[in-house]
Amino acid sequence: MTDDFDIKDFLPYLLNQAADASSLEFQHYYKSRYGMLRTEWRVLFHLGRYGTMTAKDICTRAGLHKTKVSRAVTALEQKRFLTRQEVARDRRHESLQLTKAGHRAFADLAAEAQRFDAALTAGFDPDERDMLRRCLQQIAGL
Repeated sequence: MTDDFDIKDFLPYLLNQAADASSLEFQHYYKSRYGMLRTEWRVLFHLGRYGTMTAKDICTRAGLHKTKVSRAVTALEQKRFLTRQEVARDRRHESLQLTKAGHRAFADLAAEAQRFDAALTAGFDPDERDMLRRCLQQIAGL
């Protein structure tokens, strides 16, 4: 056993703690305002940002499991935030797109996400913010 190892300094632990701490407050916003779960927010975000997509496209782009995306799509459809249409060339797939209500929710959540992001990084100077983003993107392989 090594005495110099402290889990609080272990980078995966720190990243997980930071992710949990930083996402809980924003999660409260989209959950209380729209009754959304995290995967629903992420599906809504991808459709709002990139336009019409299939569930498979969202899985690939967002790195989400197809079962989670399927559940999120069903929930967002029930909330009338998206519609689905069969893809003519391949009926196994559906084209997903936001409704007007979905676009409004996306615009609201995107604006809130920007405010939240600014507040989260307010204690950093611009160089530190840029360095933090670059480091996290490099670790994430983005």
